[in-house]
Amino acid sequence: MTSVTAESLRLKPFLSHTQLYANPGSILMSDALLTYRGTVYPWHCDHVGHMNVMWYVGKFDEATWHLFNAIGLSPPYLRSAQRGMAAVDQHISYLQELHAGAVVSVRTRVLEVKERSLRFEHEMVDESTAAVAARTTLKAVHLDTAQRKSAAFTATVVAKAQALIASTATA
Repeated sequence: MTSVTAESLRLKPFLSHTQLYANPGSILMSDALLTYRGTVYPWHCDHVGHMNVMWYVGKFDEATWHLFNAIGLSPPYLRSAQRGMAAVDQHISYLQELHAGAVVSVRTRVLEVKERSLRFEHEMVDESTAAVAARTTLKAVHLDTAQRKSAAFTATVVAKAQALIASTATA
């Protein structure tokens, strides 16, 4: 994970001095997997006109399912193999406000693959400004839904997830 330094932060001219965000050029996600595209609708916004936090989480959740599908954890596989995925840790940084009409995308990179868990990062971008609006890091555990305990990933899933680490390691 890229650390945030003074050089990688810049001040947005229309925000207060306390509202810094990571410079998109300092954290390259261009080679990461595109996992979500959508729009902020008026009903996604709260009483002050910004997209409510529940919608950031919802859009990140949709991106997660696209990632899972890309590495072989598709809904048909999960159902037929009696497997599931559970988020056990999530950290979100809200970096830029989003308003109704914003067109957003989420790119995802795998950070770590273990026998029974996966750690990954989503980055949400406002497509009209290229500003990073939010970033989240999650840890998910692979489950045996019949036994209600963690289970090892298949070799195919591990290989596909590791390939995503390799393809985004220099990103």
